[in-house]
Order: sequence, then C-alpha cells, then structure tokens
Amino acid sequence: MSYQVKVDVSPIYELLNSFMVYVTRRWVRSLDLGPEWIEDIDSTLSLDVRESIRAAASWPFSDYDVLFAWTALREQTSEVQPFLAEMSERPIEELFRMVHSVLPDLTIEEASRIRDHYIPLLQLWDKHYYQSLLPEYRKLIEEDSSEKELLLTKMSPDRLVDYATAGLIVEDIPGLNKIILFPTVHNRPINMYCFYEGMLLIQYPVDVPVERDDEPPVSLLRLTEAISDPERLRLLRYISNQPKSINQMSTELGQSAEFLRPHLMALRVSGLLQTHLGKDQNEKYSLRTDGLSELNMYLEAYIQI
Repeated sequence: MSYQVKVDVSPIYELLNSFMVYVTRRWVRSLDLGPEWIEDIDSTLSLDVRESIRAAASWPFSDYDVLFAWTALREQTSEVQPFLAEMSERPIEELFRMVHSVLPDLTIEEASRIRDHYIPLLQLWDKHYYQSLLPEYRKLIEEDSSEKELLLTKMSPDRLVDYATAGLIVEDIPGLNKIILFPTVHNRPINMYCFYEGMLLIQYPVDVPVERDDEPPVSLLRLTEAISDPERLRLLRYISNQPKSINQMSTELGQSAEFLRPHLMALRVSGLLQTHLGKDQNEKYSLRTDGLSELNMYLEAYIQI
C-alpha cells in the first residue's frame, strides 16, 4: 500500500465524537450506549444548555469534517481546554490555512462560521458533560493507542488498519498518502471515517472492560447476536466468495438496501464483515475470516475450555 499510517490519541477526538452523536443522533441505535444515553444526558443538562447545544442539529453534517481536520492537524496541544481556547483565539486565516490542503473546497467564510458556532458549544459540552468522564476514558484510549503503536512496528500498515477496526480494508486510492487512526469509547462498536484530499481519518472503538469475570465480553455478545439471525447467516454465505456492494446485493438478492443495511451493520460491528473502501468512497463487503476465528477464541476463553 502507498499510504502511511499514524495512530493519534487525544481526548479532543472523544469530545467531538460524543458531541456529534448527541447532537445529530446518528448511529445511536447501533451504539452500545443506545438511545437511553441521550435520555440520560437530557435529564442532567439544564434547559438552557440543552437548547444551546441542540441548535447545532440543524447545521450541515459536513461541518464535522472541518472540526476533525483541525483536531488531526493541530499544532500546539492535545488537551481539550487549551485546544478550544486556541481555536477561539487564533486568527481565522491561520485556522483556514491549517486545513486548506486537505479541504481545498472550504472557504474562509465557512471556516469562520464553523469556528464561531461550534467552539462555544464544545466548551459547554466539555463543562457540563465531558470533563467528568475524561480520566476514565483517557486511560482506556491511551492504553489502546500504545498497543496499536507497538503493533505498527510489527505489522504492515494495512494489516494494522484491519486489526484496529475489526475489518476495514483500505484499497489503493489514488492520491491517498496518510491514514490517521484514532481511538474513542463513545462510538463503540462502529467505525467512522472522514475522507480528505490525500488523507483519511478513521475512528475505531475501544471497549469498556466488563465489571465481573463471569460476564460474557461484549465482543462475544456481538458475535453471537450477529449469527443468531438466519438472514445474516445467509448473507455471510452469499458474500463469502467475493466483495459485494450494497447495490449488487440488492439486485442479486431481490432485497432493498433499507432491509440489508441493519443486517450488514450487525455483521460489521461483530467483526464478521470486512468493509472495502475504494476510490470515490465506494464500499464493498466481504466475509472476514478472522471474525470466525475470534468467535471460537472468545467462546472458548469465556467458557474456560
């Protein structure tokens, strides 16, 4: 592969991810946190804070590409409060230049709007929600990123991406020079990725350890749930020979994309599917044989055979 891989760890990513999920409600039904997480936060935030933050729900989703680019290309600090202060105080011309090479279509007017609208809300989110979680989550993401950085010295970049994301395969994409991997806890068990000019930013999930030894690990529960549905087993059999796009599946199987997507999501988050990312951000899916091995391994480890 022609790209380099960097593992980047910062609580800023976790701040952005949690804020984005709360505001947009995207993927929330596929997350371990579930819709009840939204309800819990709504019950703890004051009405004024809640309404201020929720105003961002009507803003373009593509704004988050800019916020994540500023985070990935930050120059001075990896800490939340100094970063937000820096973003507030730096001339917008400097912030615009920081990301212009990876977001060439961004205008300085858009950059100014995004900075001026989001940074005060992220400061509110940090103060009223995120600060109290930071010590626990920092430990999890820092331990995980240290493991991935060590593995980067022992395996190829594409293999590390596959391992960290449990099945994301980045094909040869013209012009792609760098992949930045970053761990988060809020988005477990899904992956999120942002495409830029010459750069791909990939979020991968870090699981929270189970509290009791006799509890089955979440990774095992995802696998057993994924294969408990006959429709999903048929899908695995169907894609076992070659990668298929969702449009191909819909045509060949005679099922709508809306019907297929939740099944593909369940298989994907369990680690049984590989997602192939190609040029023009096209996705194809194939069987991840490592997932079959992991099912056996996790089951034996839990049962203590």
